[in-house]
Amino acid sequence: MSLARVAVKNVGRNWFRAVLTMLGVGVAMLAFVLLRTVLSSWMMGSEFAAQDRVATRHKVTFVMTLPKRYAEDVRSIPGITDVAYFNWFGGRLPDREDAFFANMATDPESFLRVYDEIDVPPAQKEAWVGNRRGALVGVQLARQFGWKVGDKVTLTGTIFPGNWEFVIDGIYSTKRKSIDQSSFWFHWDYLNESLPAQRQDEIGWITTKVQSAGAAGRVAKDIDRLFDSRDIQTLSMSERAMNTSFLGMLSTLLRAIDIVSIVILAIMMLILGNTIAMSVRERTQEYGVLRAIGFMPRHIAVLVLGEAMAIGLVGGAIGVGIGYPLINHGVGQFIEDNFTGFFPYFRVAERDVLIALAVAMVVAAVAAALPAYGASKLNVIDALRRVG
Repeated sequence: MSLARVAVKNVGRNWFRAVLTMLGVGVAMLAFVLLRTVLSSWMMGSEFAAQDRVATRHKVTFVMTLPKRYAEDVRSIPGITDVAYFNWFGGRLPDREDAFFANMATDPESFLRVYDEIDVPPAQKEAWVGNRRGALVGVQLARQFGWKVGDKVTLTGTIFPGNWEFVIDGIYSTKRKSIDQSSFWFHWDYLNESLPAQRQDEIGWITTKVQSAGAAGRVAKDIDRLFDSRDIQTLSMSERAMNTSFLGMLSTLLRAIDIVSIVILAIMMLILGNTIAMSVRERTQEYGVLRAIGFMPRHIAVLVLGEAMAIGLVGGAIGVGIGYPLINHGVGQFIEDNFTGFFPYFRVAERDVLIALAVAMVVAAVAAALPAYGASKLNVIDALRRVG
């Protein structure tokens, strides 16, 4: 019989304590997986951002606008295949002011060309392009509010005051995760023509599609160089970099979540360390017998570490086994439907499942390191004489 099998069988020597420890590890890993899912869901916009798009904003800050003519000027730069422009609208539903979702003004035709991962039925696309007050909404947003094609929606403006009326002409889904399915898009012309003269012909940012991902860095520099001598300078970057800059505003919160996940692992390590230390103390005489019949110190250490890692693996599997279906088929769907502005995608990644199981085993091994070292250094005579 191998040492590994003996170590695993030792887990069952005290089933009550072992089961409680495994459940404790399972709860800790469930919380760990949930927190990692929160982080990965927030970071998804950056992780899956398109490599062949470049975003351009005001050099000073994102909230300052650019002249609309800049969108036409960048077309002359080699390597750019198409250009789209946007304004953040910041509207709220009059009867649901607490419900946050992204709503932006854009030029429909260029927007759909630049963001070719957006999938909308041809008839709905044609209707949206042809209707000045038309809106295109994501499938998750439509599901959240029960909207369907043909519904009339009113948004109360915050940046642009007033009540703005729209007709939902299309509901889109996406072919890739580079853009969410929870945004509200409408005609920039409808917004522009309704503003005072001094606020017209201004845009929030520009997105350009380039010939290849390798050309994105050069194009970004060329765009900024084009406007260096103008009154308003620009800052251009890859779409991933811009998404990451948005997350920078939440860096403190993300760091806090990271710290909490580490604290959870520390608590789990203490639980495991206490269990293994008790087990080693109870089996001191047994370890003395094993040493007396020829087992080496490293064999004793392997027995202790193997038992701890078995408990960690089973506990981790319990946590993941509960967390994966609970989040992906329950909590995740609820969050996507009700907090779509913050979490357009909320799913446990398979990578995180493997990481969680590996972390459970590593933490268990670290927790058992000191008891294993102590057991391997036991004096045979003292171990045989010890009782309890």
